[in-house]
Amino acid sequence: MKVSTRGEYGMRAMVSLARMYGQGPVPLAAIASDSAVPAAYLEQLMGPLRRAGLVTSTRGAHGGYELARPPAEVRVGEVYRVMEGPIAPMACVSEDSDEDLCPIIDGCATRAVWIKVRDSIAAALDSTTLADLLDQHAAAAR
Repeated sequence: MKVSTRGEYGMRAMVSLARMYGQGPVPLAAIASDSAVPAAYLEQLMGPLRRAGLVTSTRGAHGGYELARPPAEVRVGEVYRVMEGPIAPMACVSEDSDEDLCPIIDGCATRAVWIKVRDSIAAALDSTTLADLLDQHAAAAR
């Protein structure tokens, strides 16, 4: 599995918002500075995150973005799927694949391992929250 810049930057932005959770709307410039994500790129990422219900936005002088739910309720897998799409180590085992995608799927000897890889990745992402990432980072910094 390879995570694109979009996925990496989206995750870093969400961790920044988790770090600032409870402070009200955070200006895009503050998120960009904290996450080391270019503001122009960050602006493109916020739309899909907002449409997915992971962040809310407020317009105006004191506007910005904030998590729609507490960090402990936002799973890393949710963020990943918004930024990267369904987990798919191979097209034939994508989370949203059509089983008819491959003509040899019924006799494929390797499909079982790709399903195992997909399920392991999903389990790792879905069992971790933004709060877990913050806690792990704080513990490592001590």
